[in-house]
Amino acid sequence: MKKILGITVLAAFIGGAAAIGGYKLFERNQTGNTISEKQNLYFANNPLKVTSAGSTDFVQAAAAVAPGVVHIKTTYSASGKSQGSSSPFDMMEDFFGGGGRQMQRQPRAASGSGVIISQDGYIVTNNHVVENAEKVEVVLTDRRKVEAKVIGRDPNTDLALIKVNATGLPVVKMGNSDNVQVGEWVLAVGFPLDLNTTVTAGIVSAKNRSIGIIGREQQGNEITEEEYREYQRTGKRPERPANTSIESFIQTDAAINPGNSGGALVNANGELVGINSAIASQSGYNQGYGFAIPVNLARKIVDDFMKYGSVKRGYIGVSFVPLSGDEKPADIKTNEISGLYVNDVVAKGGAEAAGLKSGDVIKKVDGVVINDSPDLQERVGRLNPGDKVKLTVLRDGALKDYMVTLRGEPAANSASNTAATKAVEVSKLGATFAPATPAQKSKLGINSGVVVTSVTTGKAFDNIGVEKGLIITKVNGQPVSTVAEVQKALPQTRNGMINMSGVSAQGTFNFSFPAQ
Repeated sequence: MKKILGITVLAAFIGGAAAIGGYKLFERNQTGNTISEKQNLYFANNPLKVTSAGSTDFVQAAAAVAPGVVHIKTTYSASGKSQGSSSPFDMMEDFFGGGGRQMQRQPRAASGSGVIISQDGYIVTNNHVVENAEKVEVVLTDRRKVEAKVIGRDPNTDLALIKVNATGLPVVKMGNSDNVQVGEWVLAVGFPLDLNTTVTAGIVSAKNRSIGIIGREQQGNEITEEEYREYQRTGKRPERPANTSIESFIQTDAAINPGNSGGALVNANGELVGINSAIASQSGYNQGYGFAIPVNLARKIVDDFMKYGSVKRGYIGVSFVPLSGDEKPADIKTNEISGLYVNDVVAKGGAEAAGLKSGDVIKKVDGVVINDSPDLQERVGRLNPGDKVKLTVLRDGALKDYMVTLRGEPAANSASNTAATKAVEVSKLGATFAPATPAQKSKLGINSGVVVTSVTTGKAFDNIGVEKGLIITKVNGQPVSTVAEVQKALPQTRNGMINMSGVSAQGTFNFSFPAQ
């Protein structure tokens, strides 16, 4: 009898342990560690009623997506952060014809869109929608207003992840942007021009489009006369810092306007294929072409933010020039008119270890033909340090495959980054300055600069809204790299005005103020 009782108790114990373990496993799966896991769970319980990709009836797709697209409202300090208009499309409008930025003293506000990608409040949007915002507020489709926390921002892709403290939210299902085809119907969903949820339709008019908007601040200064003369003499291009931006936009003629930034581009099945980011326009409003970041790239960025709090990007370790039938610079020694010409290989990088050399022409990545930089950058941008990528390279008339192990971002010179640099005051400006480090110059694509390390209240810089952290690159037209050069250039005014050029992660600035 005692033996039977013991066996019964043991069985009950084992059964209870199994039940608890099963519940914990179920609970963990309910939470999910990545966006893909969270979405798989959500849509297993909430399947979409999909339509044909070729259908022109977008009712179901719009109904499925609209609840998961939110209105984002941001506010900025009154002390001079550059927010040139009331739209987070400032960056895009400046590039496509909206004019230069001006220092502002009054508080600024902007608005954009975002896409809910998990029930527990994760929202993907554009970096330029939330960058430098003091407050980020999300207006849900049920009119609730919830303050959001910025989880991570990536200027290299213009993506950001924010989170609100809410549960049970409607989710937009992520699709596969690799499957998007030119000519396919798509919908743009967002809050353009501060209107409520708006859906527009169009087709995909191009893929893998690079327009130079994200990387323009990494391109470096304009070529100098001396550099141009040297180029004419030797045929060698002047060196510039590597451009780490990734542009491989989906181009669409679905109407996209200021305020659509960060909103959803979805296919006819209601699946997210892109995050709307830019418009090609001379007026700042829709004129037929919009650009969206592929969702396959966005998924990697979002997962990195959730796991690590920052993006873990792998690098091949080469710089290259896309080839075309146009006249080539003298230092490109090939007759090829397609592919990526390797003009430099980073020392101790993955490409060097795999055997790539300057003068190689990259023709394929993982078996897929590439003709332009976005073809390579977007695919590599989805990978992590340690991942492998197969490059098919043309060398001496023969194709050969190289397996490259991606490496992390090369560490900048530690002494340059960490050495304490003494700040020197320039009383006339009411500010202190220190030379920009090589790492700062490389990141912003500049060859000169001094950092504003402090600003005195009530003095010149404070009065015009210059803030700590801005890098001054020119004073009265003269490049400056030391405080002594700033002081030397100050008297060289024109019409009694001091003219300065500056740069920050948000863009370039030109401002003037009276010499006193």
